[in-house]
Amino acid sequence: MLRRPASLVLKWFEKPNIKHHSNHFAGRSSIMTISTLPLNDGNQVPWIAFGTGTALFRKDAEDATRLALDNGFTHLDGAQVYGNENTLGSGIVASGKSRSELFITTKLGQLQPGETPKSALQESLKQIKVDYVDLYLVNHASNHVGKLKEVWKGMEEAQKAGLTKSIGVSNFTADHLKTILEIATIPPAVNQVEAHPYVWQALQPNLAIHDQYKIVTSSFGGLSSLFRGKGGPLDPVIEQIRARLEKTRGAPVSDGQVLNKWLQQKGVLVVTTSSKAERIREYLDTQNVPELTSEEIALIDTIGGKLHKRYFLGHWPYE
Repeated sequence: MLRRPASLVLKWFEKPNIKHHSNHFAGRSSIMTISTLPLNDGNQVPWIAFGTGTALFRKDAEDATRLALDNGFTHLDGAQVYGNENTLGSGIVASGKSRSELFITTKLGQLQPGETPKSALQESLKQIKVDYVDLYLVNHASNHVGKLKEVWKGMEEAQKAGLTKSIGVSNFTADHLKTILEIATIPPAVNQVEAHPYVWQALQPNLAIHDQYKIVTSSFGGLSSLFRGKGGPLDPVIEQIRARLEKTRGAPVSDGQVLNKWLQQKGVLVVTTSSKAERIREYLDTQNVPELTSEEIALIDTIGGKLHKRYFLGHWPYE
């Protein structure tokens, strides 16, 4: 197993300590430093993660994980329901990366009889081949109807046992958050949801609670308005901003980088994926793209708000 150094054991109530994850990019001699976001428990999370769901769902993730790590990612986002924690772990081992270089997220699936969030995580750790994760999320509130408070207490126990440094949720509505916050002694550090301009308005009830409790918003499907919603009202706006950024930068800027920059400037933890090394490096290069102006951010907000469109309908009922 990959062991954690004692210096990385942080208590949930400690103050944030800003840090960076440095990585060599394949084919480049320079070192890329991935910026981090502060969590409400005093830990830090790299702002962008490589996800092993979607295209890798219930598939072997070893090669994809290795590709992501070789090209600069340090944050890996997995889940019990993805059915590939074992090969995620194999990819980590094959990469030769030390545990201290990585930030690993996994998510609680549906509990089996007699199982607890703590025991489920212990099994995940065996599969991933590590002795702790950095972030452990409750994947779907719908898996725990009538038991959310009990499940959250179990998540707190897993954190106090040192099996995870931080805990949070995924696909939780504002009402779900309110339910667990009634009894939480440790508030969720992250809520991972479908987040892009076409659902940003619908996210407002969530975002208000996120702001109140300093919960980091994490996005999956962040580029959906480009790739799944091609031809929508945002297309010309993104192209206009992309051209301006490219001129300012004096180097190529992609449509995807515009949207990822929009998310980054909103303080969102982006979860993305690709099977192509060039695209992986492009995602990580987003933080080197010049910032959008406040007017450009407002324009994306406004035009995105003209269309409400979700692309992952089985994940979060916020229509």
